Amino acid sequence: MKRTVEEGTPMSHSYVSNLMHCTFSTKDRYPFIDSNLQSRLWPYLGGIARENRMKALAIGGTSDHVHSLLSLPGMMSFAKAVQLIKGGPSKWVHETLPETEKV
Repeated sequence: MKRTVEEGTPMSHSYVSNLMHCTFSTKDRYPFIDSNLQSRLWPYLGGIARENRMKALAIGGTSDHVHSLLSLPGMMSFAKAVQLIKGGPSKWVHETLPETEKV
């Protein structure tokens, strides 16, 4: 039996793969992400991704910036993903480490 798609016939399956590499830095690239903060921040970023149906494929960075490779759900825009991945952790860092507020 030959399977064909006729014009106007909906497909029974669809596949979406949205991979996003997001890089963002600290304010003025100030190097305050030390190893202690990294050990807490990377899992926090992964949790934000998981709560929003993203898959964190890789998260890392250095003392002044963060890299994340994420697989986004089909209906999520890149702008929304960046807002979630940058906004939540930024607020968390400033609440957890008040000394970074001056940075």
